[in-house]
Amino acid sequence: MIMNPIEIINKYYTPGRQLDILLTHSRSVADKALQIATRHPELNLDKTFLEEAAMIHDIGIFLTNAHGIDCVGKEPYICHGYLGADLIRKEGYPRHALVCERHTGAGITVLDIVKNELPLPHRDLLPVSMEEQVICFADKFFSKTHLEQEKSVEAARKTIAKFGTEGLKRFDEWCDLFL
Repeated sequence: MIMNPIEIINKYYTPGRQLDILLTHSRSVADKALQIATRHPELNLDKTFLEEAAMIHDIGIFLTNAHGIDCVGKEPYICHGYLGADLIRKEGYPRHALVCERHTGAGITVLDIVKNELPLPHRDLLPVSMEEQVICFADKFFSKTHLEQEKSVEAARKTIAKFGTEGLKRFDEWCDLFL
């Protein structure tokens, strides 16, 4: 079933800075994911799905407390993935919801969730499908506070390194596969 991501986003967001941030960031992630798909035809990536899922991967940010990007929700920012996944499942897109749920960091294991007492469901939140991995990877190159600036691989690595070596190892494997 083909999705209209902008139509879905507009159900949850009103015009303004928060929506502009979401759309600009998501478009950058979608464009990078599509560039990877074009550069690597051997991966047989579903380009339609990549674009749709990249555009809605961060839909849950409005439910979180992240004042720097005009989000005044009640939940910690780290929860935006699974909260967005819940919204997208209700919209009837379970495959897209997995991207929302699994894109945070370079994925998060249940062991890390428990060990670090993260306010997340106690299950692995790791990107599984190749499309999930590509979107998660592309997302690491764009922040929501410096919207027009793509991070270098080194800058993306530094951000991921803050969360441990496991995610950094996954990111490095993606660099080998996607760049």
